[in-house]
Amino acid sequence: QVQLVESGGGLVQTGGSLRLSCAASGFTFSSGAMSWYRQAPGKERELVAAITRRGEGTNYADSVKDRFTISRDNANNKVYLQMNSLKPEDTAVYYCHALLPSDYENRYLEHWGQGTQVTVSS
Repeated sequence: QVQLVESGGGLVQTGGSLRLSCAASGFTFSSGAMSWYRQAPGKERELVAAITRRGEGTNYADSVKDRFTISRDNANNKVYLQMNSLKPEDTAVYYCHALLPSDYENRYLEHWGQGTQVTVSS
């Protein structure tokens, strides 16, 4: 079965850095577009960064652009989120997300990891 397992979250001071990892299994990793979302309590889940199946294209939320970098290693079925210059407003649970094709031309499947907590102190 499809599994997405995040790691690398923790407590960091303002201005610090963290690198989140997502280990994927149960599907052909290179066939899936990958992304990171985050959600704080009482807030809607928001897209942070996305990357195409081969890693040639990326997209970022305006709030993290120039601070975060998404990347993927298709040989090892992993996607990363390098977070620099962290701010208290980055505090949230960060989720790994996969969008992959199904056996039907007009259908896609999506999967979520369990999330990893990132806390940025002032």
